[in-house]
Amino acid sequence: MRGWNFPDVWEIVAEERPDDVAVVHGERRVTWRDIDRRADAVARRLLDLGAEHQDKVAQYLYNSPEYCESMFAIFKAGLVPVNTNYRYTADELVYLWDNADAIAVVFHGTFTDTITAIRDRVPRVRLWLWVADGTGPCPPWATPYEDVAGGGDGTRTVAAWGRSGDDILMLYTGGTTGMPKGVMWRQADLYRAFSTSTIHDPDEPDPEAVRTRLKGNQWPPALPACPLMHGTGMFTMLTTWSLGGAIVLLPSRKYDPEELLDVIERERVTALTIVGDAFAKPMLRALDEHLGRWDIRHLFAVVSSGVMWSEQTKQGLLRHHPNMLLADAFSSSEALGMGQSVSSGDGAAKTAKFVLGDNARVITEDGRDIAPGSGEVGMLAVKGICPVGYYKDPEKSARTFRVIDGERYSVPGDFATVEADGTLHVMGRGSVCINTGGEKVFPEEVEEAVKTHPSVFDAVVVGVPDERFGEAIWALVEPRPGQAIDDAVLIDHVKGRLAAYKAPRGVLEVTSVGRSPAGKVDYSRLRQEAIERSGALNRS
Repeated sequence: MRGWNFPDVWEIVAEERPDDVAVVHGERRVTWRDIDRRADAVARRLLDLGAEHQDKVAQYLYNSPEYCESMFAIFKAGLVPVNTNYRYTADELVYLWDNADAIAVVFHGTFTDTITAIRDRVPRVRLWLWVADGTGPCPPWATPYEDVAGGGDGTRTVAAWGRSGDDILMLYTGGTTGMPKGVMWRQADLYRAFSTSTIHDPDEPDPEAVRTRLKGNQWPPALPACPLMHGTGMFTMLTTWSLGGAIVLLPSRKYDPEELLDVIERERVTALTIVGDAFAKPMLRALDEHLGRWDIRHLFAVVSSGVMWSEQTKQGLLRHHPNMLLADAFSSSEALGMGQSVSSGDGAAKTAKFVLGDNARVITEDGRDIAPGSGEVGMLAVKGICPVGYYKDPEKSARTFRVIDGERYSVPGDFATVEADGTLHVMGRGSVCINTGGEKVFPEEVEEAVKTHPSVFDAVVVGVPDERFGEAIWALVEPRPGQAIDDAVLIDHVKGRLAAYKAPRGVLEVTSVGRSPAGKVDYSRLRQEAIERSGALNRS
């Protein structure tokens, strides 16, 4: 091993536990022996294509065994997987695959028409691997994935350049504004980060250490409810597989909380990964409406990352299972371990309240540390294990990955205050900060206040151009079923929790805020909707 890397570790798992299940997807159960053999065959096809070391392969897939398997194959060949948001439009896909220099795309059949319309715009792509999903036949310009994966002879595939801890995992992040950027992580660095918290392998690669820990009890199954193309889901898979455990995937492509609870009970899932209230609130509603229907006593931990997770929802879940731990991990695609919040039956942590990570600090623009209890707003920075940078974007890399006091930090743009007791109060991302009357307002903070009202299911806050204040705060609110939104009552509700200048100037009711499967929202689209609708209201 030349540095810790995922394919070397996963091949050891397959050798030590060939008959254990690696992936569960509905009725499908794929063993480590089979997934290892099939990934070798796919890796060989990629190399036969003429791929060179660290060429990029896009995964345009829903959660499925093929997602996990093709990532294994890409790593085996010394290539780089490129996560692809399956909600992207044609132009966004062209931008992503062109920016990533993708030479191949693995895709579910349901995307055939979309790809047909843009193939001539991504000429670098030389191989299209079609994954059957019952939505139609394989197009003539693509190769059936199953023909490749099922046609291997069991020969181990290793490229001429081998594998290395320097091999990259590319995580494209759309953020809240601008075009997606590819965050480049060394595999060795990610493995070390996971090992520090969970895996506990030595710093230097040691195959025998892996074999030794695999001789113990089998690691229990983990279920990423969020998409694998999102960092939260992807990191869950990487860690669980490196521990020798099984990944359990929801069979449906649309989130169904009742299906989630059915699968948790049936597969005796012990660890669940979600993305904030977008997943947790429907789960809580199902538990409340069907008391006693599900046995979730074996669910030990629910981990959320990516968006804020409200105290109210945590308390509700703990009423159904007070012995589980609810962990709110404050991390991003560019920075791991900025902070965490853990709730249990002894009490739920406050929304957006985190304990600062060991390697994290809150700083001003000039690198000065924020004094606890000062009320000053600063940016979160974390040192230690950081990405290499953004793919083909040295300017953004220099802005985000900075040397402070002689050490390299990741400063992804998250703002926070430090309370007198040293805990963090996270404000949100500066990229969507609203400037109203000279005051900076972070949408996420206002959104959490809005969502504490019992009539509100979900909400997004945006800034709308205003002649007097520069920007005025407007809330787009999705009501709970059967509830009506009273604008004045809701605005007063926010004023009772935040400074008056942070309260919305107006409220717009929406059928849905349109969160992605990863729990994210398109602030640009919603801001434009608010501009159009608020303007119409103001003219009336």
